[in-house]
Amino acid sequence: MNDYSIKELSEMGAFECSFEVEVTEQMQKAFAEISGDQNPLHISLEFAKSKGFEEPLVFGMLTASFYSRLVGVYMPGLHSLFHELKASFIKPVYVGDKLTVSGRLEEVQAEYCRVVVKAAIHNQRGEKVSKATITAGVTR
Repeated sequence: MNDYSIKELSEMGAFECSFEVEVTEQMQKAFAEISGDQNPLHISLEFAKSKGFEEPLVFGMLTASFYSRLVGVYMPGLHSLFHELKASFIKPVYVGDKLTVSGRLEEVQAEYCRVVVKAAIHNQRGEKVSKATITAGVTR
């Protein structure tokens, strides 16, 4: 886990980081349980196919949860406090997809002890499935 202070981030300027994650059936089921979202588009093969998809879609907010890992572990890491997420979901994600979550520190607002991160998620075929702008506080 990174351990950047707002001062260190100000001095570093823009930098990038990324990590990979495979979406599993267990993640999908846990998210449905935790969120209470029982939309058949996410849990029924027949329903998903009737809507033109190959299989049930991974919950968009499940994929967006990986932005939390990006901020909470990598940039800024230990001293982060998630403030705002503006996300778009561009392409469907399916169980078994291998995702690359990447971010670039775009702005350090030292006077407010916060940062702005531009982020994206790509699938194993290199297709962008989501993009986001994240604002996070830095508590050190």
